[in-house]
Amino acid sequence: MRIIVFGATGGTGKLIVEQALERGHQVTAFARAPEKLGLNHPALTLYQGDALNPADVEEAVRGHDAVVCALGAPANKTGVIRSEGTRNIIHAMRKAGVRRLVTQTSLGYGDSKATLKRTPFVFRVLIAPILLKEGFADHALQEEYVKASGLDWVIVRPGNLTDGPRTRAYRHGFAATDKEITVNVSRADVADFVLEQLASDAYLQQTPGISY
Repeated sequence: MRIIVFGATGGTGKLIVEQALERGHQVTAFARAPEKLGLNHPALTLYQGDALNPADVEEAVRGHDAVVCALGAPANKTGVIRSEGTRNIIHAMRKAGVRRLVTQTSLGYGDSKATLKRTPFVFRVLIAPILLKEGFADHALQEEYVKASGLDWVIVRPGNLTDGPRTRAYRHGFAATDKEITVNVSRADVADFVLEQLASDAYLQQTPGISY
């Protein structure tokens, strides 16, 4: 499969690229400075562009079978890279006739808000609603755009990201009220689950959470 990864130099994005190459995909890594990826592979194409520039996104998306959106920024910073970047991706996909979109957001949005009750008191009461307010709002708008896109989408919502190994021992698709989840998961396992959604319809037009 020929896939393009937006946010390819981010913590999870890089692992998505690496694991996609391991799986035998042809991969385009889209980023403002793709050389930061530090990878060299015959099946890898580096694409320098800005997700906030519709022309860059439109040109990059052409010719691909699927799109992975791992756009992000520090959650405590203002900005619209998640929502506006994703909206540009959706428009480009429609124009190019690309249907499959897998987007990474986070637990705590929409119908998964109840998972915040499983996080530490300080995060739940102070950090999330005050310090991370702007980042949360941008993620929420991003999800709205994806859900209204009319594409074959999956929104993957991981718990708090760690730098642990790929275990494939994660849980997914659980209820937001599930008291057994830890609300933590490694970026490597998130990358694994994201790539599974490229060819699976198990969570088509759904928002599965992923956690240990």
